[in-house]
Order: sequence, then C-alpha cells, then structure tokens
Amino acid sequence: MANTTSTSLKLTVQATGENSGTWGQFTNTNLLILEQAIGGYDAVGVTAAATLTFSNGVLSNGKNQVLKLTGTISGNKNVVIPDGIEKTYIIENATTGAHTVTVKTTSGTGFTFGATEKTIAILYSDGTNVVEVINNTQNLKDLADVANTNSNFIVGNGSNFVAESGATARTSLGVGTGDAVQFDSFGVGTAGSGTTGQIRATDDITAFFSSDVALKEDIKNISDPLESLKKLNGVLFNWKDSWIKKQGGEDGYFVRKKDVGVIAQEVEKVLPEAVAQRKDGIKAVKYDRLTCLLIEAVKVLSDKVEKLTKEKN
Repeated sequence: MANTTSTSLKLTVQATGENSGTWGQFTNTNLLILEQAIGGYDAVGVTAAATLTFSNGVLSNGKNQVLKLTGTISGNKNVVIPDGIEKTYIIENATTGAHTVTVKTTSGTGFTFGATEKTIAILYSDGTNVVEVINNTQNLKDLADVANTNSNFIVGNGSNFVAESGATARTSLGVGTGDAVQFDSFGVGTAGSGTTGQIRATDDITAFFSSDVALKEDIKNISDPLESLKKLNGVLFNWKDSWIKKQGGEDGYFVRKKDVGVIAQEVEKVLPEAVAQRKDGIKAVKYDRLTCLLIEAVKVLSDKVEKLTKEKN
C-alpha cells in the first residue's frame, strides 16, 4: 500500500512497510508541518492577488498558524485558501493603502478587512468558505462608538456594545427591581466585610417585618416570660482573636474587641425561635425577637406592681 496524504495539513500518512530507510525523514517533515500549524508565522505579500500553497508532504506558507499580510496595495485584493482546506488562522492585515483585503477560498465566500481596517482577526476555513471567529477591531470600534458619558454602563446586547443608564442598565446587569440578586457580602456607605452573609452600613437601616394577623395561626402568649427572662444574662465580653480576624480585624466601629450581648445557647433554652445556627455551626441570636419576651415580662411585672399597690392601699 502506497503513502497517502491527510486532508487538512497534507501530512504524509505512511503505509506499513513503506519508506524503508527514509521513514525518519517523512516523520521529521510531518513534525515540522505540525509546528507550522501550531505556531508557524509567515509574511504574505499581497501587492497582487495571493494564493496560499498547500503542497503534499512539504512545508507550505498556507500551513502556518499566523499570517501577516504586507505590501502597498493599489486596489482591493484577495488572499485565496485552496478549497477543501479546514484550518484556523490568525491573520494580521498590515498592508498600506485604503483598499480592502478579502481572505477567501477558491470558489467560496470569505472575510473582508475594510479599507482602513488594519487589524488582527481569527478566521476559520471550513473547506468551502472563510468565516470570522474573532475580529478585535470590531469589538474595539463598538466600544469606541459608545458615548463616554457619566453614569453610563457599557453592556453587550447580544450583537453589539451599547451605553445604558438608570433602570435600563440595571435590568441589563440583572439588578433590576424584578431581579433576585445575591452578594457574598454587602456594604452601605462602607466596603463589604468579605464575610459571606454580612451586611454593613454606616448609617441607619430601616426595615419593616411582616406581622399581619392575617398571616398567622396558632397564636398564643409566651408562658412564664419573667421566669424565662431570669434565665438569660446580659453580659460584657471580649470576642476571641480568631473571630476578630475572620471579620477583617478590629476597626473600633463594626468590629470591637469588647462587646455586650447575650449567650445564644442560653437564649435557645428559653426561646429557641430567636436562635439560628449558621452553616459553620455557629449559633446566632435574632435580637429583635427578644423584644416579645421583654413585652410579656413587663406585663407580668406590671400586674405584680398593681397588685402590691392595691394591697398597700
């Protein structure tokens, strides 16, 4: 069986038993052709129409990965890739003269560098036509054409870059009023802490919690609120250095070594609804929930005071 040739790079495909004594020469040439295809470079003059060569089993300019089109052209020119060649190219149009250069197959369509488009494009020949994969000039031109205006965002609309602002930009960025947005950490008037789930604000945060009776069922008063409250301790304490480090370090504002609060495990025993356990196993207290316990405890104390007052009178 005689040697054959590969379709795209025209490598020599050696048959079993062929090329005794010259097998290494064929193999080395194939390796050089592969090197051309992977990282080879050649300058192609296009002062006249140029046809890339693809000779069987030898190095050829059309097998290079990178081509630089050169020369002063006085009219529109073609760079022709033979039909049947499937290959990707990085091509720089370095010609001078205000004329187009079209990279195409012998009988198919191609990609045209504009008369003033001296740029680099990534092109693909499928054996019939040449199409653009990436043309960096077009992307940069799109960006340059966008108005340089304060408060504008540059976003892609699927085919081009456009400048948007206000509600339109927020919608395109996925942060419109109807979008669900998730941040690891969030800062208002300050930088985010970097700790997942934390919100920091340098001023008041106003929030209202749903509490309509229409949303609730099985409503009942907290039993023995005063006894429950007596089991809690308001404590002064120092945060451990490991926790302070995790919060980004002590800053005297959001993170302080000395602090005041309650102990989550104590609260959990009397009002578990006010305690939640995070993914890392650390327990956290919903301090606003303690207000309900305080209200009921004050009512018990008020009843006691009224009773004592009546007895005294």
